[in-house]
Amino acid sequence: MTFEIEGTMHKKFDIESKSSSFQTREFVITTEGTYPQYVKFQLTQDKCGIIDSCEEGDKIKVSFDLRGREWQGKYFTNLNAWKVDKSNPANQGFQAASAAPPAPPVFEENNEFGGGGLPSDFDDLPF
Repeated sequence: MTFEIEGTMHKKFDIESKSSSFQTREFVITTEGTYPQYVKFQLTQDKCGIIDSCEEGDKIKVSFDLRGREWQGKYFTNLNAWKVDKSNPANQGFQAASAAPPAPPVFEENNEFGGGGLPSDFDDLPF
C-alpha cells in the first residue's frame, strides 16, 4: 500500500546500523490542521540519505508504505518512507498571497453625496 502525507519536518535522527549490512534512519513530521499530529517514519538501507537536504521546519511531502509484522506474538507497524519531496517555496508564496483577502476599495470622504460612502464618479446604471 502506498500513501502520501504533507507536513513540516519536525526532527530527523542519525542513521543507525542495526547490523553490518542493515541500516535505518527515522524522522518525524508535524501535520497541519486543527489537531496537528507528530508522525514518525522510517527509512532503510539506501533510502537513509533522502532527507539529508531537508532541515527542521521545511515543508515536505512524504511517500510511504504501511508495513506490519509479527514477532514473538507481538505486532509492529512501520511507516516505511521511500520518497521525500520538499514543497516548492514559490508555491508557498503564491498560496500565502492568494489566501490574503483583497484590499478594500478606496472611497472619497467628501463627495457630492455629503460625506463618506460612494466615490464622486460612481454610476450604477447598467447601460
